[in-house]
Amino acid sequence: MLFIIAAFIVSCINRDQDLPEFPEGSTEYVNRWVQDSMRRYYYWADQMPAKPDYHLPVKDFFKSLLSSQDRFSFIVNTEDSSTYPRSVRNMYGFDFTVLQLPNGEVATIIKLVLKSSPALNAGLERGMMITKINGQTITAANVAQLTSSIPDHTVLELTVGNWVNGSIVNEKNITVYYGFSFEQPIMSKIFEKNGKKTGYLYIYDFPDGMTPALNQKFAELKSAGVQELILDLRYNYGGSVSSAAALCSLIPSGISANSPFIIYKGNKNGGEVKRTFSQQIAYDSGALDFNTLHANALGLNKVYIITSNSTASASEIVINNLKPYMQVIQVGETTLGKDMAGFVIDDKRKPRKISWQIHPVIYKVFNVNGEGGYHHGIIPETVVSEYATLPLLPLGDPDETIISSVLNKIYLKSVTQQSPVKKSEILFQSDLPFTEVGK
Repeated sequence: MLFIIAAFIVSCINRDQDLPEFPEGSTEYVNRWVQDSMRRYYYWADQMPAKPDYHLPVKDFFKSLLSSQDRFSFIVNTEDSSTYPRSVRNMYGFDFTVLQLPNGEVATIIKLVLKSSPALNAGLERGMMITKINGQTITAANVAQLTSSIPDHTVLELTVGNWVNGSIVNEKNITVYYGFSFEQPIMSKIFEKNGKKTGYLYIYDFPDGMTPALNQKFAELKSAGVQELILDLRYNYGGSVSSAAALCSLIPSGISANSPFIIYKGNKNGGEVKRTFSQQIAYDSGALDFNTLHANALGLNKVYIITSNSTASASEIVINNLKPYMQVIQVGETTLGKDMAGFVIDDKRKPRKISWQIHPVIYKVFNVNGEGGYHHGIIPETVVSEYATLPLLPLGDPDETIISSVLNKIYLKSVTQQSPVKKSEILFQSDLPFTEVGK
């Protein structure tokens, strides 16, 4: 869940004279290693308890070290899959939202289906409505129980239908099996009206190694002569800061390889680290370099970015760190608020003695102007709910609620924000991951 900016090799366990020794292989031995690692790198290291209980199970011990301000650090045992964070998205390849409509009805809406996923293979589509999960009708009273039990299953039995004129029709049963979802492609479209071309990119995440795909998409947009750009980051959890920097290098005018991109601020050990566009991109060893990418830059003075509360981490960096260089017009909903970065800490000794892997918050992140601190999320200039009208249309459809609002802003200089469903209460969103597992 935390995006990786470096790799850290733990070659030994530091031995402080004031801390106890434990036999190798014991839970206490692992906990000492966790404590040593967190003391050195954790952003809130100065808030860690001085005398933790080393006899706790590893996950509980780790949690006992965390700051109350920390929503994102986690630990996994690489030899035990049950310790990994679970969500509907990473288990089955789709996401849904449960709404209570103004008339009291409960509507469960499939909002995202990943390509090459178990959900897609089973026949799920964005915009479908779920009426039953594992044979139980979804209600306001049982939604918490039904949804919280999903990580305990490897098979989901769903009853789904289509939303037509306020009712669900054509119901059918679909079985979705737990499985792997493959890498998600970048979707691109070009909209044109009155001779003015607008490029659209839906970017699901920011993995390392995506610079060739970004370069190709921007070469196509540049060749087509697009004058405006829409980035759809509404479901983008984040990923590599280097890939986010590569995307940013392809949009504005007036930047160079040495233009400052990001500031990291850590604890007393980490200090402050500043990186240019070129330096940050190069942290992905397989990335195309800044100059190669920048040859296909669009050179724009503004960009439209679609967001939701699933927009997090590296995708929030794109929003915040482009602002010093161009006008960023954000449309949609407030982002998650993950204004921080980290890298994976694990044991690379040979032979490895500890199978646990730490994903801690290590830095707070800021743009070149020192602006950050968006832990409550980045608020859009124009608030638009994608549930304003039902059913949800496919991503990339010019009539889809948020895309239509942005296109109206581009071509008509106005945004219509009227929504009979907007006042609905969100009861549950599956794209807020199940992080509490393996208790």
